[in-house]
This record gives sequence, structure tokens and C-alpha cells, in this order.
Amino acid sequence: MNPIRFFLKPFPGEGNPAGVTIGGTIARRADTLSVRCEVRGDLSKLSIPAAAETPRRRDRLWEETCFELFLGAADSDAYWEINLSPSGDWNVYRFTRYREGMREETDITSLPFAVRRDPEALLLTAEIGIGKIVPAGKVLAATVAVVIRTSDGGRSHWAPIHPASRPDFHRRDGFSLTLP
Repeated sequence: MNPIRFFLKPFPGEGNPAGVTIGGTIARRADTLSVRCEVRGDLSKLSIPAAAETPRRRDRLWEETCFELFLGAADSDAYWEINLSPSGDWNVYRFTRYREGMREETDITSLPFAVRRDPEALLLTAEIGIGKIVPAGKVLAATVAVVIRTSDGGRSHWAPIHPASRPDFHRRDGFSLTLP
């Protein structure tokens, strides 16, 4: 399992009003994805959801600061969107093709992950069991993305690449990470 390093950049034109940097690693070992993503900078400028007493599956997490992972088998139009909120809430959606057939992925019933906060860093780590949705041996195309909300209500969209004229993490030509 050799981790792939990634660095995210804001969508062109949105800027970086909070002055943060975002990077991390992703790796695959059989039916598990290991993800580590770190937001560094003055976190007082960010709107970060408070920790939930009981983290649960929730919709529309991308409307706030949220970590996202998109992945699909290289030989298929189907893909999954994994949302991880700093609050501990989460969700996984399956799509049959680009932005079509969206439904909650019922094969994943829990998604534990860890979030650590300090004044200058927000760190998310996760070990995601994907064996029920993508069999071992299938090459995966993936991208890691982050939606940042600032304390003044601004929003920016971060990814390794932005192949469209507007922020769109669903585009397969944006799935720039290959996981054997």
C-alpha cells in the first residue's frame, strides 16, 4: 500500500480568503481506503461544524465545510460520493452515471472516521471499507475534494484539478487519482 499524496487548490476565481492549504494522502489496501486530509492555516476564519454528540448519516453536508471523496471503478460509469463532516456526520451516495441515479449507498451502514482540531490545523483520517461496493482488484479512479465555508459566509471548492468552468467534483475527468 503506497499512499498517493495530493494537494488541493481552490476553484479558479474563488480565491483563498481564509489563507489555508489543503493536502493529504490516499491509499488502497484490498477492500479498504485510507484517507488523511489536512486543512492548515488560521482556522478562526473558517466555519467548522461543531462535533455532533451522536454522529449519523445526514444529507446536504456539502453546504458547510465538508471533506468529500469521489470514486468509481475505472471501467464503469457508476461512482460513489462520500461526505465526511468535521462534526462526525457522514453519508455515501451511489450514482449510476454523471449526476444520475443518486441514492444513499445502503451497503455502507456506518462510516467511522476521526477529526482532530487545533488552532492551525483540521485533520481528518479515515479507514473506509469499500469491499461491499467495489470488489478488490478493480482499478479505482478517485478525487478528494473539500468545501470550505468561511466565518463570513463565503464558500470555496477545493480539488486537485478543476476541469470545468464551474466547481463540479462529479466530473470523471476530475477523478485524477488512480488506485490499483
